[in-house]
Amino acid sequence: MPTLFIAGTGTDVGKTYVTASLIRALCGAGVAVEALKPVVSGFDPAAPAGSDPAVLLDALGRQLSSEALAGISPWRYRAPLSPPLAAAREGASLPGAAVIDHCRARSAEAPDGTWLLVESAGGIMSPLDDARTMLDLAAALAAPVLLVAGSYLGTISHTLTAVAVIEAAGLTLAGLMVSETEPDASTFADTVAAIAGRAPQAPVIGLRRGQPMEPAMLEALGLV
Repeated sequence: MPTLFIAGTGTDVGKTYVTASLIRALCGAGVAVEALKPVVSGFDPAAPAGSDPAVLLDALGRQLSSEALAGISPWRYRAPLSPPLAAAREGASLPGAAVIDHCRARSAEAPDGTWLLVESAGGIMSPLDDARTMLDLAAALAAPVLLVAGSYLGTISHTLTAVAVIEAAGLTLAGLMVSETEPDASTFADTVAAIAGRAPQAPVIGLRRGQPMEPAMLEALGLV
C-alpha cells in the first residue's frame, strides 16, 4: 500500500492531530486508510483514553481496546522521554530493527489503494533506538515525509533545519503542515507564509485547531 511518513520538527507540534485529521479527510473522500504509530512514550496503560493511539483509533472509527492499542502502537512506554530512554526505564531495550520490520510488513500486507499513515515519535531526528533515528525509519520505508511544524516563535528555523535533514537523506518531502500551536491567531498566517516563502520545493499548508482537513489539502499532498 502507499505509505506516508508523518514526522515533526519536534515534540508537541500537533503530529497526532494532523494524522487524525488526515484519516478523517481520507475516509470522507472514500479513500481507504490505516494508521500506525509504532512507538509511543508517555503512555499510561491505566488511562489510555486521550493518548495518541486512542486519538488515531477514534479517527479510524474503532473502539479503544487492548487489542486495538497493540495493533496501532505495538511498542508503548510510560515515561514521557525519548523512546529508547523510556524503554530503559522499564528495563527494556527498544528493538529498532523489529520496529522497521513491523512497519514494512504492515505496508506490504494491506490491499492496493489503502494509504498507511506512519506517525513518528517526536521529531524527525528523535532516537528510534541506540543507533537509529526516526529519519532512519522513514528511509527504511522509502516513504515520502509529511513534516508537521508548530506555529510558535522559532518554528521557522526548526522547520527549515528539518527540511534540510530530510532532503540530505534523499527522501521525498511530500509537504509541510503548519499546525496551530500558539493562541495568537494574528501571527498564524504570517508564519505559514514565511515558511512557504523559504521552502518552495513542497506544498505548505496551514491547519488551525478545529479546522477540518479540506479536499484541496489532500490533493496538494498527493493523497487523492
